[in-house]
Amino acid sequence: MAFETALVPTENGAKYLQQLCKHWSHKLDVQLSENKGIVRFPAAVATMTADSGALMVRVEAEDDETLQRMRGVVASHLDRFAFREAPLPFEWQKG
Repeated sequence: MAFETALVPTENGAKYLQQLCKHWSHKLDVQLSENKGIVRFPAAVATMTADSGALMVRVEAEDDETLQRMRGVVASHLDRFAFREAPLPFEWQKG
């Protein structure tokens, strides 16, 4: 399984991950706590962890093509919820 991570600087990471996980929980398997969210897509898993200055995003997928697509899905959805800060700076790094 391939994965990539991005550290996204924002003071609102916990708020964004809460909003995003609640949004996806209507159709996907989601685990959510105050500062961590895990979203299970059909062919990928997104894990987000927030602290006071950043949001750590990790996307795992079965293959590189799916990984690239899911990176875009997660980033675009986060940018929608973070519209006041968007576009958020995602610097993806291979795991």
